[in-house]
Amino acid sequence: MLLPKRIAHRKHQKGRRRGKAYRGSELTFGHFGLQALEAGWVTSRQIEAARIAITRHVKRGGKLWINIFPDKPVTVKPAETRMGKGKGNPEYYVAVVKPGRIMFELEGVSVDIARAAMNLASHKLAIKTKFVQREEAQATSEK
Repeated sequence: MLLPKRIAHRKHQKGRRRGKAYRGSELTFGHFGLQALEAGWVTSRQIEAARIAITRHVKRGGKLWINIFPDKPVTVKPAETRMGKGKGNPEYYVAVVKPGRIMFELEGVSVDIARAAMNLASHKLAIKTKFVQREEAQATSEK
């Protein structure tokens, strides 16, 4: 699973998930991508499950890029603990995702395989997503 080697602060504040993603909202590496349609937290376990689903479906063909990284620690207090006595301990890491963010990119496979692989990956994530592709890839697939 993905997690940062070092972090500046062990415990982060929750923050707000408002606005759209302006950076990382276009395909930069691959021909096909999975784009977020809503804001949310994507855990390192969800990212890993989606990665495995994509690589297994394309049978290790093509090239996959993961454009999000879980660098925000989420703290959890133990069950049946009274209020107070400070913030809980970091339990897992999440990537903050805003609408429009391209999370995964893929190239080197056909459109049908890429669409099916991204569909499998979207089932592993807790946010709504859509399949996107470059204009050049659309032109070649329509011919």
